[in-house]
Amino acid sequence: MAGIKRPRELEDIGDRVHKMPPFATTGADLNDDPTRQSQGETDSAAADQIQPSASSKLRPPSSRSTRAPLSTNTLNSNVTTRKKRSTSVPPKEIRPPPSGIVKGQRTVDADALNKSGKRVPKSTEDDPRWQRFEAQRNAGSGVHGSNRGRIGAEMQEERAKVNSLQTAQLNLETELRETKSQELLHRRGLLAATNELAELKKIHDRKVRELENEKRQMERELRDAKEDFRLVQNDLLMEREAASALKATLAQQSSIQLTLQAQLDASQRLASSLQQEVERRLGGASELQLQLEMLQKRNQFLEEEAHINEQIRRKLHNQIQELKGNIRVFVRVRPVVKGEKDEDSGQAPIEYPDERDHQQIVLKSSSESAMGNQRTEVTSFAFDRVFEPHTTQIEVFDEVSQLVQSVIDGYNVTIFAYGQTGSGKSFTMEGGLTEATEGMIPRAVRQLFQTGNGMKSKGWEYTMDGQFLEIYNETINDLLGNGEFDTRKHDIKHDKSGRTTVSDTVTLPLRGPEQVATLLARAQSRRSVAATLMNQRSSRSHSVFTLRVSGSNTVTGETCEGCLNLVDLAGSERLSSSGAANDKDRLKETQAINKSLSALGDVIAALGVAGEGASKAIHIPYRNSKLTYLLQNSLGGNSKTLMILNLSPMAAHLSESLCSLRFATKVNNTTIGKATAKKLAAAV
Repeated sequence: MAGIKRPRELEDIGDRVHKMPPFATTGADLNDDPTRQSQGETDSAAADQIQPSASSKLRPPSSRSTRAPLSTNTLNSNVTTRKKRSTSVPPKEIRPPPSGIVKGQRTVDADALNKSGKRVPKSTEDDPRWQRFEAQRNAGSGVHGSNRGRIGAEMQEERAKVNSLQTAQLNLETELRETKSQELLHRRGLLAATNELAELKKIHDRKVRELENEKRQMERELRDAKEDFRLVQNDLLMEREAASALKATLAQQSSIQLTLQAQLDASQRLASSLQQEVERRLGGASELQLQLEMLQKRNQFLEEEAHINEQIRRKLHNQIQELKGNIRVFVRVRPVVKGEKDEDSGQAPIEYPDERDHQQIVLKSSSESAMGNQRTEVTSFAFDRVFEPHTTQIEVFDEVSQLVQSVIDGYNVTIFAYGQTGSGKSFTMEGGLTEATEGMIPRAVRQLFQTGNGMKSKGWEYTMDGQFLEIYNETINDLLGNGEFDTRKHDIKHDKSGRTTVSDTVTLPLRGPEQVATLLARAQSRRSVAATLMNQRSSRSHSVFTLRVSGSNTVTGETCEGCLNLVDLAGSERLSSSGAANDKDRLKETQAINKSLSALGDVIAALGVAGEGASKAIHIPYRNSKLTYLLQNSLGGNSKTLMILNLSPMAAHLSESLCSLRFATKVNNTTIGKATAKKLAAAV
């Protein structure tokens, strides 16, 4: 048992038992005793004269262990233990000395010799040496006998103590095991009682909850019954009041009936006179009816003529746009900002020779030849329109507004803002905070609403929906959503009617142009930007603002659907210019941007080959990029495309400007075929 300590006296007795000498006395022990040692010398001197007898041979002590008697445990009367009898260890090998006399063993005394009938020769008994030997032997035997008795008594006492200690130890161990068993049983019983108590508590709590629920249910039923009773009482009171009011009304109506009868007689007389007046005026009304029918016929003729004129206007407007080209390229050079005026490189040598039509731009670049000579290259480019640095946002939109009008007519229109980082693409598309600096997106929405309101007089009703997406590292993000990016997968789907949808994105109905400013601010706060060597706040993704316009004419039954995509492309630059090669994230972004722009060029080139009337079907690689696949229905033959190339006026960006101009020239030389409007005629 853990709580019982071993008495100090028992530990001392155990230590003494372990320190006791062995019980058997060997020859080596006798040699250590001085008295035995002298006796041994005497015995060895007379060894040749005495013959050993049969009784003088040593027997090894018995090694058989007898069973100890059973003893009753004093601490626990129910436990009976058996005492272990201690025995001495027998010597490994006992050999008698050569003389036949063992040290410590008495020789044959005189009486024994007399009984055996053997006598020692007289000459030996008279020998003085023999007598001294006998005296010494007898003296040693007496001392050895007394010591043996004393040691045996002490050994018996120590053995008894050891047996008692072992018995006590066994009793304690037995009691400890029984106590542990009882404690284990007690714990098991306690655990079972605890589990049973917990189960009873659960049952009690469940019954309490059931009773409380029944109580609440009965209380609700009681309240409902009281409320029903109160309502019935109120209804009864109201019915009684209504009956009283009806009785009063009936009496009042009786008096009123008499008055009305008199008024009816007067009215009949008045009606007869009015009938005569009506018959007189009907003659004049027939003349007015004829005039009204004539005006209605003229109005119907004018409406039909206006409808025909509207169709002619749309047709002529589309022809004008087709003559200008279904894919056009504008070039806009931004002005120098304050921080760039102090740069050492200065402005690039850019000229605008076409002052009347503003369709040419010339760039001069100087390089050093292999011989060390300076060489100047002059490169001229021609586009549909070139905007110089002083051009305002209003002047740019005047050229774009004709394409926006095509959206109302049922065409798909895509306007790209393309160029290197920091060339003014976002400013062109989104603009600034003032009305004069508004970009293409708010101005296009305002024009669509104004045109739609003007078409109401001709029976047209338009609804508009807006969507703002971002393509970052070939992943579509919803800029108008509320959740974090990359939490949902957005799939692009094209139906047979030519409508494009993106799953799990927010599409907001637009009720006025003022709502667009809020959408732009929300989208700008969620768009992915980062700092590069080209720009401190560079757009690292493509943003696509999609405006769907659906119209229906209540007079003619016609319907049309157009789509306007305003795309702000990410900055196109080489890795060496942007410094993105040293940043893992910027490197991945730049590779994704250049891949999508390259895919856009491949799509436009394939559309150009298909538009030239190829002998066989041409595969258009729309799926090479999320950008081109998203704009698939707005880049083909049923669309009109405008690319606004933005350039930086600085000489440090001249190489990037030349690359952008060459790409824009490739796009400008592409013909994508004839566009068709998505319109449904009225059912006959």
